[in-house]
Amino acid sequence: MSLDLLNDPHRRYNPLTGEWIQVSPHRAKRPWQGKQEDIAEEKSEKFDPECYLCPGNERAGDAQNPDYDGTFVFTNDFSALKPEVPSQKINAKDLLIAKGEKGICRVICFSARHDLTLPEMAPEQVREVVDLWADEYARLGSQDYINYVQIFENKGEIMGCSNPHSHGQIWAQQTIPDEPAKELGSQEGYFKEHGQTLLSDYLSLELEQEKRVIVQNKHFVVVVPYWAFWPFETLVISRRPFSGFTDLTDEEKDGLADIVRQITIKYDNIFEVSFPYSAGFHPAPTDGKEHPEWHFHMHFYPPLLRSATVKKFRVGYEMLGNPQRDITPEASAQLLKELPSKHYKERE
Repeated sequence: MSLDLLNDPHRRYNPLTGEWIQVSPHRAKRPWQGKQEDIAEEKSEKFDPECYLCPGNERAGDAQNPDYDGTFVFTNDFSALKPEVPSQKINAKDLLIAKGEKGICRVICFSARHDLTLPEMAPEQVREVVDLWADEYARLGSQDYINYVQIFENKGEIMGCSNPHSHGQIWAQQTIPDEPAKELGSQEGYFKEHGQTLLSDYLSLELEQEKRVIVQNKHFVVVVPYWAFWPFETLVISRRPFSGFTDLTDEEKDGLADIVRQITIKYDNIFEVSFPYSAGFHPAPTDGKEHPEWHFHMHFYPPLLRSATVKKFRVGYEMLGNPQRDITPEASAQLLKELPSKHYKERE
């Protein structure tokens, strides 16, 4: 008797992190039962005089935003990391261990308009955001004590976003964080054994099978990863293996802007709301070493499950045992793939 991935409980391996996902497809015969309630979205104005991210407005202390038109970046007024921190280490019997951590936190406003999110912006506007991501990665990563530049976005109140003005963050720090560190070890091991990047070979498999591919262009492909945990989790992979933002060509920057617009439009169209997520890039470390094993990619982790308000939580078995999902990655991929490519607000 052979294993039926559509009906039998099974575990899927995540080769990027070395972790396993428990999949229980028999618990959800139908991947999605449609929108179960109508959510009245608050209409946002182009400018909010109370928003600390809008052009010309005051921020914390005496800081004031310039009257910017386009993107805007500044050092976080409440940074989780600071550049001037003692490098002291504390160790009490190998049990109570701590060390100072230096870093820089930046905030990126994607648009001067208070009411625009990435899927609602024009392609050329998203390209400006890509340019800023690349510039900040290069600038911050060039500092001798910065070994990793984590670029991410928390979208939506449900994800803890404190301001609806479309923005992202950059945490650049001394230590490579845990998740990129796991991926570094896995990619190094695979490259040493196979002579190819892990994600190059994985992408070839996905394109061959076509079961989990959502959207693609000349330079990037979006898939629901085989090992996905979140219901509508996706992975953006560059077709050409390169390691960081500094390796992007102009055409690839256009391609990245296009693919980010495509997948975020799909997300908004699932429940016809501004779809929340945590998303971020995993470029190579900026530790001064060559990283031929590292393949540039981006993760989207959206929490919504069956409606605009029904969220998947990590509880019980998932906290104490293994991450687990009922809806198969293949079912999620099929739903996302079939969604319109035009934003729902433009269709009204």
